[in-house]
Amino acid sequence: MHLRLPCPSKELQLFLITSVSVAAMENKDILTIEIESWNRFEYALRRENRLLFHKMLGECRNKGYSDCVNAKGENSSAESLFLNLILQQQKMINELMAKLQDIKTK
Repeated sequence: MHLRLPCPSKELQLFLITSVSVAAMENKDILTIEIESWNRFEYALRRENRLLFHKMLGECRNKGYSDCVNAKGENSSAESLFLNLILQQQKMINELMAKLQDIKTK
């Protein structure tokens, strides 16, 4: 017994075509798209905070974290970005603690 499915309507076909991943259509990785989605938030910040915010996101993009975000997928892009920011902060904390420890032992 074969189940015959009706041919999708023109509207459904158009929806399926337009709902193809934005990343694939624009040839951008998921991290870049997620970072760009925060533009309005960035512009709502005060200048000094905007510069810091832009620097943090730029470092995520430049340090090769996009592979991690892409591996997790589009549905978790914000969470992946936040985890990358936390990882970046923890690395900085570890470096500062190591420097402090060096200063104390001298």
